[in-house]
Amino acid sequence: MPQPQPAAVLRFLRSLATPAGPPEPLLGRSSRPAVRLLPYAVAWLFVVILLPTTAMVLPHNYGMDSDLAFVLAVLQTAPLLIAVRRPLLAWAIAFLADLAGTIALMTVAPADQQPWPWPPMEIIGMLVLTFALGLREKGRTLVAAWLLLAAATLVLHDIAPQRGNAWAVLVPLAGVLLLLAAALRARGDARRALAEQETISEEERARRTLLEERARIARELHDVVAHHMSVITVQADSAPYRIAGLPAEASAEFGAIAATARESLTEMRRLLGVLRNEETAHAERVPQPGAERVPQLVEATVRAGLPVELAIGDGVTDLPQAVDLSAYRIVQEALANVVRHAPGAATRVSLTVDPGRTGLTVLVVNAAADRPDAPLETSGTGHGLVGMRERVRLVGGSLDTGPLPEGGFRVAARLPLTDSDTDTAKEPRPA
Repeated sequence: MPQPQPAAVLRFLRSLATPAGPPEPLLGRSSRPAVRLLPYAVAWLFVVILLPTTAMVLPHNYGMDSDLAFVLAVLQTAPLLIAVRRPLLAWAIAFLADLAGTIALMTVAPADQQPWPWPPMEIIGMLVLTFALGLREKGRTLVAAWLLLAAATLVLHDIAPQRGNAWAVLVPLAGVLLLLAAALRARGDARRALAEQETISEEERARRTLLEERARIARELHDVVAHHMSVITVQADSAPYRIAGLPAEASAEFGAIAATARESLTEMRRLLGVLRNEETAHAERVPQPGAERVPQLVEATVRAGLPVELAIGDGVTDLPQAVDLSAYRIVQEALANVVRHAPGAATRVSLTVDPGRTGLTVLVVNAAADRPDAPLETSGTGHGLVGMRERVRLVGGSLDTGPLPEGGFRVAARLPLTDSDTDTAKEPRPA
């Protein structure tokens, strides 16, 4: 059987004496201030109780010199304050101080009916430090500490068995406290890991929703741009036949324009092939909806049991295609949120074009649910608002959402109509 190498033994011993983590306070990750202050309060409480008690009991009950008793009392109780941040260091200091105190007691006459080899104060302090050690350190360090404590207790008891018998109290109690503290620590680590995983999962869901909505917008924007590019191609190709007496240079220029447009369409379709998937490819070949489809959307929502009032102002026609599609999607998502979170709530939808056709205002306001005890969803992730923000950002508009003071929710979007990126007359949508 191979013998362990000295270097390996040293590394193992060093790992046992190395703290498991940074010197952060016990219970320092709690969100409640009272819980974070609890270890400090407990440490000071035991110091206030054990320090004077040790300094008095050792001279009176065990016959130790009072000055030496006071020094030992400080060394045995002060580590309780260190244990809040560094329980392993505190346990080591207190163990050595307790061991020195026991050796010092062997130089005086045996005391009648007094616990041995550990006085009661040392037992209490060691149990408290053992519990703090179990809350922080790794398993092999805890096992090593318990074995060291048990070995020292048995050896000291065997040296002077006539002095008393207190080893049967400290050793099993220390083992139980170590197991209890380790179980509590494992439970806390598991809960923190679960909370972190839930946070990561929520962030991933939000990111996935954002990417999916951006991909959807890109696909829809392709349909809009592809239509106009197709029109350019057709006009450029037919120009020599529609315009009599066109110079050869102009005909060649129109041909170059048509070729460039066709090349651009080919590249866009290649890019679109990356964004599409088999599940959505067929559905997205149908014409894209717009503001003229909002009444049908409202009618379907009313049939689902949601009272909706619709108001469409004058001029909500011939909108730029990006604005037209964004307005429909915003109303669609807002009504879906009302159905999910406020079933039965009275809802008002309005689309209004500003004077001078500078912008389109989309407003969806719902009152508090008339059945607040039976929502389809009791909480929301806010992912539906991600799509609205992306839609508004696409056309350079603004979005205002939030709860109302009297209950309910408000979604208000303003989509500009005069920006150069969106000021394109609405053409028939591609089939």
